[in-house]
Amino acid sequence: MSTLYDIGVTRIDGTPETMADYRGRTLLIVNTASECGYTPQYEGLEALYREFKDQGFVVLGFPCDDFGGQEPAINDDIRVFCETTFGVTFPMFEKISIKGDHGHPLFKWLASEKPGILGIEAIKWNFTKFLVDAEGHVIKRYGSVDTPAQIRKDVERLLSS
Repeated sequence: MSTLYDIGVTRIDGTPETMADYRGRTLLIVNTASECGYTPQYEGLEALYREFKDQGFVVLGFPCDDFGGQEPAINDDIRVFCETTFGVTFPMFEKISIKGDHGHPLFKWLASEKPGILGIEAIKWNFTKFLVDAEGHVIKRYGSVDTPAQIRKDVERLLSS
């Protein structure tokens, strides 16, 4: 696979898509978990999505149980939790693995395009975020502690350029 848009993904309801469905949009791609200390970031992610979605911005959430077993639920329960607890309306995808040989191609691609500190590609924890421009280039990688409010200025700058 050579570009972001070649990667297949599956919505949380089982609908297959490709990342090409998001071509031309600015994306914030996040690995999520429902039982993590960072789970309240769903609220901020939804706020960012609502603020900028009419300008071509989309948050994409990918539940993952690789870190501390903090996403033990099945897809439908994850969807209900996100919608009822945090009012999530941005696209959510099926639960995936990120680490090791079974890691999803999307996160392998993202991490190779924008390695973390010291050039390490591994994703360290839940709520790692990747900001992708409308041409499919990874602009910035954010760690778990980086809140959606802290990312807002980068999103706004990217959308206005």
